[in-house]
Amino acid sequence: MGLTKQSTGAGALKEMFEVELESPDDIVVALAGNPNTGKSTVFNSLTGLNQHTGNWPGKTVSNAQGNFTHRNKKYILVDLPGTYSLLANSVEEQVARDFICFGNPHATVVVTDATCIERNLNLVLQIMEITNKVIVCINLMDEAKRKKINIDINKLSNLLGVPVVGTSARSGEGLDELKDIVEKVASGEIIPTPTYVSYDEILEKAIKEVEPHIHYLVDNQMNSKWIALRLIDGDSPLLESMANYLNINLSQDDLLENRIDLARIKLEEENIEIEDLRDRIVLSIVKTAESIYKKVVYVENKAYNHLDRKVDNVLTSKLFGIPIMIALLGLVFWLTIEGSNVPSAMLAEGLFWIEGHLTVFFQWLGSPTWIHDILILGIYRTLAWVVSVMLPPMAIFFPLFTFLEDLGYLPRVAFNLDHYFKKACAHGKQALTMCMGFGCNAAGVIACRIIDSPRERLIAIITNNFVPCNGRFPTLIALASIFIASAAGAFSSFAATLSVLITIILGVILTLFISKLLSKTILKGLPSSFTLELPPYRKPQVGRIIVRSIFDRTLFVLGRAIAIAAPAGLVIWLMANITIADTSILTHCAQFLNPFAQLIGLDGYIMMAFILGLPANEIVIPILVMSYMSKGSMLELDSLTEMRQLLIDNGWTWLTAVCMMLFSLNHWPCGTTLWTIRKETQSWKWTWVSFLVPTVTGIVLCFVVAQGARLLGLV
Repeated sequence: MGLTKQSTGAGALKEMFEVELESPDDIVVALAGNPNTGKSTVFNSLTGLNQHTGNWPGKTVSNAQGNFTHRNKKYILVDLPGTYSLLANSVEEQVARDFICFGNPHATVVVTDATCIERNLNLVLQIMEITNKVIVCINLMDEAKRKKINIDINKLSNLLGVPVVGTSARSGEGLDELKDIVEKVASGEIIPTPTYVSYDEILEKAIKEVEPHIHYLVDNQMNSKWIALRLIDGDSPLLESMANYLNINLSQDDLLENRIDLARIKLEEENIEIEDLRDRIVLSIVKTAESIYKKVVYVENKAYNHLDRKVDNVLTSKLFGIPIMIALLGLVFWLTIEGSNVPSAMLAEGLFWIEGHLTVFFQWLGSPTWIHDILILGIYRTLAWVVSVMLPPMAIFFPLFTFLEDLGYLPRVAFNLDHYFKKACAHGKQALTMCMGFGCNAAGVIACRIIDSPRERLIAIITNNFVPCNGRFPTLIALASIFIASAAGAFSSFAATLSVLITIILGVILTLFISKLLSKTILKGLPSSFTLELPPYRKPQVGRIIVRSIFDRTLFVLGRAIAIAAPAGLVIWLMANITIADTSILTHCAQFLNPFAQLIGLDGYIMMAFILGLPANEIVIPILVMSYMSKGSMLELDSLTEMRQLLIDNGWTWLTAVCMMLFSLNHWPCGTTLWTIRKETQSWKWTWVSFLVPTVTGIVLCFVVAQGARLLGLV
């Protein structure tokens, strides 16, 4: 029994892993490596703009592919998820391992960090156990040189038995040599002979009990020793993958099962429990990596990372860590809000200028008024509002967020908040996805891919909406300025800022509280452990930051928002303009909802504004103004003074403002976020849960505040 013709070659790559080959002659190269080794920089430098992203089939793990041409040959570069190991503890590890094992790439490039190569060699050694077509790329050689770390690349190549290339991907140094080596390995001109890990005598004896039969079953197409060790360790995902990709169902082979049981009995006779086996395996790999490292790396300056550690002593300290984090986050918010005002106004002016010319065009065509109103005042005006209000803040927030990520600060944020999320039975990386949600909840949901545990990933997705996105900040700021600041007299500015800050902190507290509630109810389980690496601080690449933040985040999210906003604009116009008994459908719905809305401190028109604002939170206030003024299309007032008077005329008090701020913080996710949740979870069930959890929370919170204030006679 061996690999079938169907399970190998270009056909398998396209069918099983969705690698897009234009020709059977295309050369497929896998790009693997630990996080923070500059793997993405290598990928971007080699492929340029010839790349696209998606998800692995059936997985919510990012799949980036690109291509480049070298000496008239086309190469397909598949960027595997960054991982520290291939022991299949997470979806990322399983995806990377399965592609290397069963995707049959012509070569696998393992990117390592020259400044911490000892740790990176652990993954290199694991990959070399799977395939011999390995090239080791020692990246960040410029940083190693600056820190006076010298690496004997030729000696490392001899010890590993595979080609080793030194690169500085940011400057492009060494990439041409890397392409040459890839070509030679892929064509068979160079045939690497990897050095395999030597396990201790007890493990080797256990492996020999199983390996001969494995060798027979897989027909010498895979490393039988590696498979034997993984099966003794109880790696059930490997059995599943072999069944899926090789049509070999080892779980039904009685002889193999007997040999595995015999190997485990021999281990138990040596006082080695199966639970301790993986530690023993890892120890052998670590010792081999350490031995190689000592022979090839020479450090002149032993205190090369002294400055980084001194900075970390401040940024991750119990005393200063959280305050500095809040201050930096506040600075990002302030820059986003202040910086987006002018471009947002200019964009709105331009888009509404186009609206005026479109109106002239429709008049010239002589089209019926209702067609013009639906297309222009309904659909186009909604799109214009969403784009003008949504685009500038995202275009500022995401580059700033990516700047902190490129600098190396975001892992410190996760470190500072890990303790609190662990207390909430959630994952420490949820701190990063929560911060991303401040820019856009849809982007925050996508960022949840970095969380390995499916259970904790769901918790992060469901609770991401509890932090206000850029679309909700204008509402929070406007209401705080109109009602809270005006009551504070000389301290109006401080009061408005403080109220918004309290709202944000409340969102974080609710995130932790609901996370723990979910982990104790519908998503029971203990928090998982994870490796959190504090990478060295690096000089951010401004050009790369702009490209990544604009194309991968801003335009991606905006595209989904536009797709949802267009039909919503039609619905809003129809509800505002179709009348029954001289009253619009919108007003009928508001009157129906008013008794319930009054219970939670709102009114029917506010509830309808939130409902019709499902496509994007940015249009809630324009819809509310349209409703109060009985207009047929959305509009915005010229000043906060006019808005204050309009709201007071419609029965608003400070309690209405507070309850609307609370409901803005806690209500259903916008349409773009719900769409993204459905895409990420592949489940309508969890999409509905993500809709209901913040909505119920908001209703309960507003009810308690409204009824409490009324009972105490505060209104």
